[in-house]
Amino acid sequence: MRLNQNTLLLGKKVVLVPYTSEHVPRYHEWMKSEELQRLTASEPLTLEQEYAMQCSWQEDADKCTFIVLDAEKWQAQPGATEESCMVGDVNLFLTDLEDLTLGEIEVMIAEPSCRGKGLGTEAVLAMLSYGVTTLGLTKFEAKIGQGNEPSIRMFQKLHFEQEVTLRLTVSESEHQWLLEQTSHVEEKPYRDGSAEPC
Repeated sequence: MRLNQNTLLLGKKVVLVPYTSEHVPRYHEWMKSEELQRLTASEPLTLEQEYAMQCSWQEDADKCTFIVLDAEKWQAQPGATEESCMVGDVNLFLTDLEDLTLGEIEVMIAEPSCRGKGLGTEAVLAMLSYGVTTLGLTKFEAKIGQGNEPSIRMFQKLHFEQEVTLRLTVSESEHQWLLEQTSHVEEKPYRDGSAEPC
């Protein structure tokens, strides 16, 4: 999102900086982890695809992404590269074009040694505040896999209420099953096939 391309959010535990091309190599290394792929419901990308994704996220008006830096490390080491201080990312997606006050929020603390220390919580709080004050959002959703108990607890602590969303991913075998279950259903023209004027 171009809106945050010149924005740095400085907290006590984290520093949020825009996701730029200099962050891609480290981010790409993180996303090779099967654990992170499972927790974030992500597919592995090539380095070239990751650069393209970063570019699109920077340009797209419906995605706001910050890289999460360890504030202590970033401030203690003058001249330290952002890449050496990276611990994760936090994102807001404007997923409902009918409701521009709704944002889907995601956070990933990719560095295992940085989990459970409140960095994810502060990153989410900073992003929620940015979403309200800068983007005009008033509603937030977080989609979390059922097995990701630490994330569920964190978002509940941040006053999110739990709902259940069930999802079906239609693989080839699911597609076959669906066709078998609906083999008796016929598709036919409705009335004479002409649409009713509005």
